[in-house]
Amino acid sequence: MADLLTRKFMNKNCVIAGVGSGNGASFARRFAMSGYRVAMLARTKDYIANLSKEIPNSYAVTCDMRDPAAVISSFRQIKEAIGSANVLVYNAGSGDWSGIEDTTADNFESSWRTNTLGLLVAAQQVLPDMKKAGRGDIVVIGATASLRGGANTTGFASAKAAQRSLSQSLARGLGPIGIHVSYVVIDGIIDIDRTRARMPDQPDEFFLKPDAIAETVYTLTEQHPSAWSFEIDLRPHVEKW
Repeated sequence: MADLLTRKFMNKNCVIAGVGSGNGASFARRFAMSGYRVAMLARTKDYIANLSKEIPNSYAVTCDMRDPAAVISSFRQIKEAIGSANVLVYNAGSGDWSGIEDTTADNFESSWRTNTLGLLVAAQQVLPDMKKAGRGDIVVIGATASLRGGANTTGFASAKAAQRSLSQSLARGLGPIGIHVSYVVIDGIIDIDRTRARMPDQPDEFFLKPDAIAETVYTLTEQHPSAWSFEIDLRPHVEKW
């Protein structure tokens, strides 16, 4: 019990599923800064390969989180390279942004595979070792769409709602054995180059800063088990909600 309460790991290994130039990169840098070996999964091989050169003790793996076989293979590769994961940050979250009449069955399924099926399979890969250790952290990066569907978020919102429900199931089932599962609702626009280009007239304070999000995510993994958070909302102070 003392080990559980201190939340300290002898081997600090973090897997981040879904690494891009915004939140994913910031997550990788934040955990590496705290002494973690960081495995980064993404579909874009060149990007994560270059990012890995910038981040000490990082390991880049090309993986499409929609493909269960690829996820299983990638996590096996990660375990052989750096060992068992103490932390999983599930940041894969792309989806289809269309209304009901324009949403295709393929795009609908792709959204679900990215957000929900990928989470299920990724969690299944890290759970055996976390259960043996009696501790671990799984942080799922969600969105406001998990709470309410918009007219043009048919595929994305339904996938995020399913992801949030899956995260709740994980948290309720795994919490009693020492594995902390949390869900982060991102409410706002992330500050990255493409959103700045799309919204050039918005002030700086309009955007969510990836490094600030990463700090909160890291803090979740450091929470004392007597006061764990499951769901938290992150939004700019000027955001209307």
